[in-house]
Amino acid sequence: MVTHMKTTIDISTALYEEVRRVAQEENTTIKAIIEEGLRHTLAAHKQRVPFALRNATFNGNGLQPEFAGASWNQIRDSAYEGRGG
Repeated sequence: MVTHMKTTIDISTALYEEVRRVAQEENTTIKAIIEEGLRHTLAAHKQRVPFALRNATFNGNGLQPEFAGASWNQIRDSAYEGRGG
């Protein structure tokens, strides 16, 4: 059973140098800091509330009779009539 996976990541030199400095200051490893960051990111991802589109309907009478059988282009043109569009 494999409990660890070896991989390669490509990060900016500035970020690597900062992680290396922090690891040295905290007497830990770059690997430990990366694992901590990944765990934190994954935990935050699990707590995200999925996007839900709000109900924006309104009580009306539906499509007006003059637009029965009209194409979307006709409805759109009527909506923008006189508005320079």
